[in-house]
Amino acid sequence: MAKNDPYAALRIKEFNIFLLVRFALVFGWSMQFVVIEWQVYALTKDPLSLGIIGLMEIIPALGMALFAGHIVDQREKRNLLALCIAAFSLISFGLFWLTSPEISESWSTKAILYSIYGLVFFGGFLRSFFGPSIFSLVALIVPKKIYPNAATWNSSTWQMARVLGVGFAGFSISWIGVHWSLCIIFGLILFAFVVLFQVKKKPILNPNIGEPMIQSLKEGVNFVFKTKAILGALTLDMVSVLFGGAVALLAVFAEDILKVGPRGFGILVAAPSVGAFLTMLVTAYIPISKNAGMKLLIAIFGFGVCIVIFGLSSTFWISVVALFFSGVTDGVSMVIRQTILQLKTPDHMRGRVSSVNSMFVGSSNELGAFESGLTAKLMGTATAVVFGGTMTLITVVTTGIVSPSFRNLDLRKDIEEHEKED
Repeated sequence: MAKNDPYAALRIKEFNIFLLVRFALVFGWSMQFVVIEWQVYALTKDPLSLGIIGLMEIIPALGMALFAGHIVDQREKRNLLALCIAAFSLISFGLFWLTSPEISESWSTKAILYSIYGLVFFGGFLRSFFGPSIFSLVALIVPKKIYPNAATWNSSTWQMARVLGVGFAGFSISWIGVHWSLCIIFGLILFAFVVLFQVKKKPILNPNIGEPMIQSLKEGVNFVFKTKAILGALTLDMVSVLFGGAVALLAVFAEDILKVGPRGFGILVAAPSVGAFLTMLVTAYIPISKNAGMKLLIAIFGFGVCIVIFGLSSTFWISVVALFFSGVTDGVSMVIRQTILQLKTPDHMRGRVSSVNSMFVGSSNELGAFESGLTAKLMGTATAVVFGGTMTLITVVTTGIVSPSFRNLDLRKDIEEHEKED
C-alpha cells in the first residue's frame, strides 16, 4: 500500500463488509431516532418529552458502560456484536408494533408513550455494548499503520448513514407514515445481522482473561485519565455535545419556529451530517494529524459559533446553512478524536477505553438531549440553543488557555511508530 494512499483501508475486503454493516446499523438507528422523536412530539406537543427520550437512553448506557467495556475485552468481538444486533432488532420490531393502527386505537396515549420510553431504555443498555464492540473489531480488521485512514472512512460511513437515515426519515414519515417507516428500520437491522457473518471471528488479544472485574475497570479508567491526549479530546467533545447539541429540539424548530413540517424537519436533521460527511471525505486526501490539538480546538470553536447562529435564526435556509457548517466542524472533530483513540489505546484495552469514551461523548448525546429539553422548557427553545452554543465557546477558549500540551498535540510521531511495528 502506498504510504499516503487515501483508499488504503478500503482495499481490505473485511473492512468493506464491516462498513456495510455499520452503514445499515447507523442508517436504521438514525432513522429510528428521528421517527420516534416525531411520534413522541406528535403525541405530547411538549419539548420536555423529547428530552426524556434522551434521559431514558442515558441511564442504562451510562450505568452499564464500564461493565460493557470489561465484557468486550474478555470476549470475541464479532459474535458479541452479532448478539447486540439481534437484540436491537427486537427493539425495532417492538416500536413497529407499538405504532400499529390496532395499538393506537386500543391503547391510551400514556401507555404508548411509556412503552416507547421502555424500549428506548433497553436500547440504551445495548448501546453500552455497541460502541466498544465496533471500536475493538475495526482495530482487528485493519493494520495499525492505516488506523488514521480507517478512522476517516469509518467516520465517513457513519456520517453518510446519518445523512441518509435522518433525511430519509423525514420524507418517509410524510410518504408512508411512522408505522411503515419503522418496518423499514427492522428490515435494515436484519440485513446487518446477516452480512456481519461475512467477517471472520477474531482472536482475543487480552492477556488477562478472567481478570477480576473491579481490577479491569480500574485499569481502563486510570489509563484514560493518565493519557492527556485522550482525556482532553473526550472532555472537549463531551462539552460541545452536551451544551451545543440542538438536534434534540429540531422537531420544535420545524413545527413551531420555522414552520416547515416533516420534510423541512428531515432537511434540518440531515444538514449537519451532510457537512460532516463531505469534510470527512476531504480528510481522506488531506490528513489532519499535524497540529491535531489546535485543529480540534478550532473545529469545536467553529461548531459553537454555528450553533449560536442557528439559535438566533428564524429563516429556514439560514438555519440549514448554520447546521451544515456545524457538521463541517464536527466532522473534523470526530476524525481527530477517533484517530487519537485508535493510536493511543493498546489492543487489550480497547473495549474499556471505548466505554469510557461512550460515557464522555456517547452518553452526552442523550444527556444533551435532556439538557436541551429542560432548558427549552425553562428559557424557551431559541434561547436554550444560544445558551448551549455560548457554553461551548467558553469551554474551548478555557481549554486552549489552560492546557498548552493539548494545544500543541501532534499525532505524526504516533503514526510513524505504528508503521515501524507493522
